[in-house]
Amino acid sequence: MDFYRHAVSFPGLGIGEFEINQTAFTIPGIDWPIRWYGVIIAAGFLLAILYILKRTRTFGLDADRVLDVIIGAVLGGIVGARLYYVIFSWEIYADDPISVFYLWKGGIAIYGGVIGGFLVGYLICRWRKVKFLPMADLAVGGLILAQSIGRWGNFVNIEAFGSNTTAPWGMAGPAVRQYLASHQAALAAQGVVVDPSLPVHPTFFYESAWCLLGFLFIAWYTKRRRFDGELALVYAAWYGAGRAVIEGLRTDSLMWGSVRVSQALAVVLVIAALAVEVWVRGRIRAHAGAPDYLKLYVDTEEGQAVLAGTFYQQAEAKAPEPSEASGAGEEPASPEPLETGADASEEAATAGGPAGDTPEENEEPETTDGEDDEDAGKAD
Repeated sequence: MDFYRHAVSFPGLGIGEFEINQTAFTIPGIDWPIRWYGVIIAAGFLLAILYILKRTRTFGLDADRVLDVIIGAVLGGIVGARLYYVIFSWEIYADDPISVFYLWKGGIAIYGGVIGGFLVGYLICRWRKVKFLPMADLAVGGLILAQSIGRWGNFVNIEAFGSNTTAPWGMAGPAVRQYLASHQAALAAQGVVVDPSLPVHPTFFYESAWCLLGFLFIAWYTKRRRFDGELALVYAAWYGAGRAVIEGLRTDSLMWGSVRVSQALAVVLVIAALAVEVWVRGRIRAHAGAPDYLKLYVDTEEGQAVLAGTFYQQAEAKAPEPSEASGAGEEPASPEPLETGADASEEAATAGGPAGDTPEENEEPETTDGEDDEDAGKAD
């Protein structure tokens, strides 16, 4: 029975039906199967982390602290991916709320993972004194690479495919026919007419290819970026543009009424990212006579100090001793920050600090002591 359920074919390419074994291997002694889906996702994470760690110096960041941010962001991403899916599929869990925690049974969404990962990543950046915008720029390269690889997990599970197509690469198989037959009425109510006997769009492949192209572009554009945060904007616009189109082809979209949630979010992110890019570029042109305006963090004194390994040492050396910090009525001594940017040079005596994460912060630097603290089963 498993053979018939997990078999696919590509009739237009002359590829007949073949079996897809979902189990990569079984752990000896406890007979615990390890699924190819998990292996593929893990491989995507590993390559993403290796890419990120290899490029930390390009962004003026400390590799150890970057790794701390990555670990926290991954955990936040898992929670966010599950929460996003549950919120927009609550009817599945309403009668058995405890099943919300049965993550191994499937039900996660990429956009939720991205949101959760960035939120937790921001908090850890604050805690570990890592500049957020350079960290975001660094992270999106690894993220979109992991997405490109991870989508092949959907192929192994035979999921995340689209509606019918006459394209030669159309995919067919027993699992596809079964899914379309059981969801035909619901899809018709959404205005999507499907024929279970016809091939479908392999939308997982479309997204994988789109993300791979996005990764190559981000890797190429990294040394050509003009301001911190620009690569994050490129990711939001690139991935959003592809997802908005691909999501419209899918048959398993999360819905909010008649709206495909991830498609709508993708459109919003594309518009927002392009608007911010145009606005910031305009600000840069308006300050053409100030070469230090919105200078990349890696090119600032602070960024260079981080690369030299002296910035955090100096901050720790100037931090107050625990006994001093606990003294009654005494204010803890503040570490004297490094100066960055043109404005910082002018106001070093009163407001010297690290390069800001936003244009406003770059124009009026602040002190460093003011900083406190990318589907198992059904996949979106």
